[in-house]
Amino acid sequence: MLHLDLDQYLELEKIGIGAFAPLTGFMDEDDFWSCVRSGRLKNGSVFTIPIVLDISAEDHARIRTKTSIDLLYDGVLVGRLRPSSIFKPDRREATRLIFGTDDSEHPGVAHFCGLGEYFIGGEIELLERVSLPFTAYERTPSETKQYFAQMGWKTIVGFQTRNAPHRAHEYLQKAALELCDGILIQPLVGRKKPGDFNPTAVLTGYDALIQHYYPATRVLLAVLSTVMRYAGPREAVFHAIVRRNYGCTHFIVGRDHAGVGSYYDKYAAHKYVETFDASELGITVLRMRGPYLCLKCDSITTDKTCPHGDSHPQYTRQISGTYIRQMLADDVAIDERVIRPEVVEAVRLLPSPFIS
Repeated sequence: MLHLDLDQYLELEKIGIGAFAPLTGFMDEDDFWSCVRSGRLKNGSVFTIPIVLDISAEDHARIRTKTSIDLLYDGVLVGRLRPSSIFKPDRREATRLIFGTDDSEHPGVAHFCGLGEYFIGGEIELLERVSLPFTAYERTPSETKQYFAQMGWKTIVGFQTRNAPHRAHEYLQKAALELCDGILIQPLVGRKKPGDFNPTAVLTGYDALIQHYYPATRVLLAVLSTVMRYAGPREAVFHAIVRRNYGCTHFIVGRDHAGVGSYYDKYAAHKYVETFDASELGITVLRMRGPYLCLKCDSITTDKTCPHGDSHPQYTRQISGTYIRQMLADDVAIDERVIRPEVVEAVRLLPSPFIS
């Protein structure tokens, strides 16, 4: 048997409930390298992030001849793996292709390079789901699809976030909602880097925003419990595929989607998305520009509709999760045109809104 940590359990669970379709197991060596090198599985299906189960050298020696392996999390038998491949990848080559860098300061690279020595691939069977702190906010792909049908939504836009909501994200969501029947706001609540908003802060902020500023019949808030990989363009396409599996017909990719630091050009994800046909992605990606506050226009806007960004930069105020986190951490007043006061109040009532 293998004892899984939380990250590994969540990968198992997402495969088992269909969130990572067309995957039906952890990637074997052929699928791993096909994904890493081409953004596709060996059968040609688009899949841009490797989903692997890492094991130690000791576990490898113990289970390498097994044809079926029980998977336990927190003492519970949660699944079973039928191994088809055990391999030791060239991590430097892999990280350069996945993340565009092998810099150990990159949080995604650091985590990937710290995984167990071997990867084991094969079909899985999910036997039991365990209850986690945010299970009440989570829905399976079949449950979200059923909800959309009950609501009569034909077109649904998905929104990925790891931050408490600010007005730039609200702008993107409502612009997309003008085109679609409903929106699935799906914050990621798995492992993130220190300094990011913790899940309680993200959900508390969105509860406040939706209560005061969204039509209740056109929005569903439901978390996605998986790790944040910070893989920029590749993760943007991966996020779109996952939301397709949850029943979304559209997905928003904005500025520096899934980026970190200055590793990616702010619209690199837009360019990468364009390398795939919408028909093979199975979802329409809305490549949206990064909103900012323009003091001259006196509104949240983008460089597609505002003429002042380049010619009069003194009028523009950029809005980002990093900026909001810093303002909250410093306990200073934040312009209501940047973030709703109800969101600020709700988040500031928490003992701590950040991951330590």
